Amino acid sequence: MVTASSLTFSILQEVFAVCRLEPEEPIPVWSLQRLFSITRTENELSIVCPQVNVPLEAQASNFEGNWRCLKVEGPLDFALTGILAAIAAPLAEAGISIFAISTYDTDYVLVKQQDLDRAIQTLLQAGHQMV
Repeated sequence: MVTASSLTFSILQEVFAVCRLEPEEPIPVWSLQRLFSITRTENELSIVCPQVNVPLEAQASNFEGNWRCLKVEGPLDFALTGILAAIAAPLAEAGISIFAISTYDTDYVLVKQQDLDRAIQTLLQAGHQMV
């Protein structure tokens, strides 16, 4: 049984980018490849997608690249509590910032490329597993 104190992660191979566009902009076709997340609010259009998909002109501003993605193996039951806290707390304690994405089945946590090895070690020390 999956609990917040014993999560299993896999590491996605792609390098990801987080991009911010103006809220009224159309969703760009380049973002709609493989794993992507799009959130539109009244203040922004936020896109997470593989970095190789982001054209150079989109990388000129409001672009944060070199993110690696840790996927929580799911599906996770909606009744589970503390999932993100069980991930974020040890990483924050280690000084590692995250960008989290939740879906119906699971959670994804992005960490900067230079922090990936340390993030993996931190999560293992916190009692989680890697596949």
